Amino acid sequence: MGGLLRNLVPLRSSREFARISRRLLPVLAICGCLQPCWSQASSDAASVTPAVFITRATVPAKPPLESELIYEAAASYGHYKIFASGSGDFLYTAGMEYDLNCWGRLLGARFDYAGEILPLVLLKQGNKPDIWGTPQAPGYHMVSGLAVSPIGFRLLWRDGKEWMPYLEGKYGMIGFTEKALSNRATYENFSMQSALGVKLALRSRYDLRLGLFSDFHFSDAFIVPVNPGLDVMNANLGLVYHLRGARAPR
Repeated sequence: MGGLLRNLVPLRSSREFARISRRLLPVLAICGCLQPCWSQASSDAASVTPAVFITRATVPAKPPLESELIYEAAASYGHYKIFASGSGDFLYTAGMEYDLNCWGRLLGARFDYAGEILPLVLLKQGNKPDIWGTPQAPGYHMVSGLAVSPIGFRLLWRDGKEWMPYLEGKYGMIGFTEKALSNRATYENFSMQSALGVKLALRSRYDLRLGLFSDFHFSDAFIVPVNPGLDVMNANLGLVYHLRGARAPR
């Protein structure tokens, strides 16, 4: 009886092994079928080119905007009465103008922002002017001041050539150490400038600017009851220095 039981135990174990083997056969078959796919996927993964990530270093930087600093001086050589009633006076200025090509192009010209500061302003004013700015006595006296024009534009044609015509306008404020043109006017006045000239290419970073036809207007715009104002024609001479940005080829 004991020997029979010993023979049945291995038999039962063999049956269980056979039953388990039959259950595992489909799994082994599926694994065998998928093995070539896994091998191909592994080889494909090894041959894939690494992804290229766009970084700031790979994006080309924009070229800097062209800008200029102009050391300038102007002297008036006459006046006229259109927007103002003052007469017989002269205006002399010196300072710096900054031009930046931030607006692209307009009318076939380079369209620049223009700003100006004139720390030296001298008004050669006739003696004893009436309330409208007309001198009533012979002789002149000098009145000092300064001017700032934060708003302005410049149109520059033939940029980078030997000669470059330009048209510009600048708008701001001008102030004097005494009431200008009339003792019933104001110390501070609104200013408006317009200029037509040519810029001549020199060498390296330098140009010469000749503004032979320029107008300088200032008045108080009737912020007080009396508004004499003055319009003068002046000649403007400037030395141009290119700060940054590649100059256009000549």
